[in-house]
Amino acid sequence: MPQARVLRSVRESSAGGLVLNLNHPDRPAAVIGRYDRKNRLNWSLPKGHIEAGETREQAALREVLEETGIQSQLIAPLGTIRFWFSATDKRIQKTVYHFLLLAQTFELSAEDQEIDEVAWVPYLDLKHRLRHDDEIKLLNKVPGLLGDLW
Repeated sequence: MPQARVLRSVRESSAGGLVLNLNHPDRPAAVIGRYDRKNRLNWSLPKGHIEAGETREQAALREVLEETGIQSQLIAPLGTIRFWFSATDKRIQKTVYHFLLLAQTFELSAEDQEIDEVAWVPYLDLKHRLRHDDEIKLLNKVPGLLGDLW
């Protein structure tokens, strides 16, 4: 009987968020798309690793800029998502810190090599476009965080 392979556990942290264009009546959000192994385009919120010496907030602003081309202003924490996944030789516990951001620039750019597409999606369409249920749940907090801006 073959021995079970034991994977070492690793913790990783990322930051990113929901960046909205409140200058447009549809209040669109900048989302990123990546093709999976079955050639399906999966949309999600921009996010990435927190670099050494960087705060969560700094990482969120940097990752949104790198993945969408959008410069943004941080408004408030939106929520934290935790999940596990396996890589080649390890099991990873990932924590993603999401923030609510407002777009300061509006021209999208998909120059990041990890991103296949980038798009503005009307806020009301996000729940149908985003791939991950945990990200969809974060949308419920947006009107309360924006208050009069909403």
